[in-house]
Amino acid sequence: MIATYASVLAVCAASLLIGQAAMALCGRRQWSWLSPSVGLALLCALCWATVRLPGEGLLSALGVLAAATAAALYLRGRVEGAGEAARAGLPVALLALGAASLPFLVEGRFGILGTGFNPDMSQHLLAATRLEQGSDTQLLVEGYPLGPHAIVVALHQGLGIGLVQGFSGLTVAVAVLASLTALGVLAEAIGWRRTLAALLVGLPYMVASYLAQGAPKETIEALFILAFAIGLFELSREGPGGRWSSPLRAVPLALLAAGSVFAYSFPGLAWLAATLAVWAALELAWARPRAREALRAVLRPTLLALLVFAILAAPEIGRMAEFSHFETFDPGGPGLGNLFGQISPFEALGIWPTGDFRLTPGDGAVPAIGYYLGVALALALLAAGLLWALTHREGAFIAALLAAIGAYAAARIGGTAYTAAKAVAMIAPPAMVLIVRPLATARRPTLAPRHRAGQGATREGLVRLAGASFAAAAAGCTLLALANAPVGPTSYSAALAELRREVGPGPTLILAPRAFLDEEHGREYLAWELRGGRVCIEPEGPPAPRAPARVRFAITERDSPAPFPRLQAVRVTGPYRLWERTGPLAGPRECPLIAVRQARRGPPRE
Repeated sequence: MIATYASVLAVCAASLLIGQAAMALCGRRQWSWLSPSVGLALLCALCWATVRLPGEGLLSALGVLAAATAAALYLRGRVEGAGEAARAGLPVALLALGAASLPFLVEGRFGILGTGFNPDMSQHLLAATRLEQGSDTQLLVEGYPLGPHAIVVALHQGLGIGLVQGFSGLTVAVAVLASLTALGVLAEAIGWRRTLAALLVGLPYMVASYLAQGAPKETIEALFILAFAIGLFELSREGPGGRWSSPLRAVPLALLAAGSVFAYSFPGLAWLAATLAVWAALELAWARPRAREALRAVLRPTLLALLVFAILAAPEIGRMAEFSHFETFDPGGPGLGNLFGQISPFEALGIWPTGDFRLTPGDGAVPAIGYYLGVALALALLAAGLLWALTHREGAFIAALLAAIGAYAAARIGGTAYTAAKAVAMIAPPAMVLIVRPLATARRPTLAPRHRAGQGATREGLVRLAGASFAAAAAGCTLLALANAPVGPTSYSAALAELRREVGPGPTLILAPRAFLDEEHGREYLAWELRGGRVCIEPEGPPAPRAPARVRFAITERDSPAPFPRLQAVRVTGPYRLWERTGPLAGPRECPLIAVRQARRGPPRE
């Protein structure tokens, strides 16, 4: 627990300091709620740039410490409104921290998020281990974005935090940073409305579902999409003659785009580029009489931002090209991942009353009508929010929503169910902004003339009822997704994955403590680590385990004796001992084949 929350604190503090310093260097003297996301983007870039240098990641940790210290010194006397920001942000941060901690509270322990739901975290842990050792891993060779992994390695080297706790802390920290970032578009909301709206925007149902899977890459990209839209929103509000008229005012968007490259590779960049294109088209259409003047005003800031982005992202061009061939983009490959089929895009609207986002209406404890009523309410409020944004000429979130919907359509038509589900998660933040911002704002329409006051009051009462119903349902669904999150083992060793090459197709018997199998989702974890071969997983004695016929290898804890006769110790690696059976093998093959797809897909959880 201490290590997990130390990771949360370290990531949040470094992101806030470095991000606000970057905003100040770009001419922003007022506190900016873009600083959490800009800071995280810079952390991804800094750690990835240094993690492969000599020192097993120590230079990454020292680099983050130096950058955060320099940022704190630079910000002294240069930030206005920090006290007011702290008063608004502290309750949001604490509530977001509590919500994101729900998986650990329900399971009663801290460990690998998502084990039993999505086993990919063990692959991320292996990649972080290999990064720290300076050796190649399959993800590294295939161009997989490893910026988040580099942050975890820096936490391990700088604070002595285990990789499991580092990833858990980073994932929880992203939920906190996203909720704080949402405050940037809720300045007109007051009191508890602002706090609740920030939490709904920062942690909508689909984002919470990916947090429950232990998927930091997706939650980070959702944060960057949200922050990018907020950055465009602020630029359009300021205008060329506003208080923030520095020629560097568009550079924070470039930093977010670079962070997206390091966290999500080219798909993340595509979301942001599409958002920018749609926003620019809307702004030019609204400024049609002054379009030429508007273009001249943004030319210099745009060129400077593009230059900064090119400098930061250029080294990743080759890796982005490699990543385009990744197996999950291949419709003929293992495109389902941990899914059972295509998921509904309506899940992005926040009301999906099940703890497992993979389930279809009626498959859980709530009847199908509950899903449809929730979707209908959310669609009505989204339509009202779109009209509100069009009326106020706020194109940033409309652009982000349209770009995300376009990405989903492309993934649904020409991609896989696995990539389409991720696209649904990216629709959620802008959709939630459009829904909750009009409801949370302090401004109310004037009721005139007098004889229509009663009708106006009735209409406002209905709007408040609809808003309260949506907020309660959306918050409940988010909490349900988090409460349903499985938490696996508390520690990780790459040794079992290394044994996969030695045991080959097996058959192999793994003996593990009964509590590990029954309480820590150990069976799913072990199956994934030895995927590709025939594997039996049994609790260790007493009573003495039965030796399956034709078992060639056995894996036990390193201090355990031979579990049955005719076993010869082959090697000890990490916490495991590998045994090989002597003599001929006879009898049927009893151990099941653990294929990659089978290991990725767990049983439905409610």
